[in-house]
Amino acid sequence: MPEYRRAFVPGGTFFFTVVSERRFPLFGSAPARSFLREAFAATSARWPFAIDAIVVLPDHLHTIWTLPDNDHDFSTRWSFLKRTFTKAWIKQGGCEQALSASRVRNRRRGVWQRRFWEHAIRNETDFARHCDYIHYNPVKHGVASCPHSWAFSSFRQFVADRIYDEDWLCSCSRRQVKAPDFSRIAETAVE
Repeated sequence: MPEYRRAFVPGGTFFFTVVSERRFPLFGSAPARSFLREAFAATSARWPFAIDAIVVLPDHLHTIWTLPDNDHDFSTRWSFLKRTFTKAWIKQGGCEQALSASRVRNRRRGVWQRRFWEHAIRNETDFARHCDYIHYNPVKHGVASCPHSWAFSSFRQFVADRIYDEDWLCSCSRRQVKAPDFSRIAETAVE
């Protein structure tokens, strides 16, 4: 059995990948995205954290959070967020993936993959690379032709904050764009 070790850094900044059960396109619907926003808000109200960057794709999401000083407990936040989302999703009639006997015994639902992946951001360069990864991810997965054309990310906020140009890695008007090389962060962004 693999040994999972979490990086606990009080007040740290972390990159996360969270995936729906069996890659079901859960977040492809407006109600699911609304429940997700509500779950993020409820979680942050109870255990504060800053969302530095985020992208929500149909079957997974990537985000960067910064926790308050002297706080390292992102696991409790993710557990609460997933549970809050799942309750709302199931209550409104949202579907679940088939449950194994083990999941039934452990009272788990068929909405989220059990675990999530995290990476402690080491420095500004690491932060920038992960932000780029997040914002290019819709293009990588073929759900958008350009980062600016995907509505469910923090890309527009990065443009407003002048971190990115509006045409960052844009292929509109047949512009040739070289896809970024994310091999240096691939192990932290399991897909």
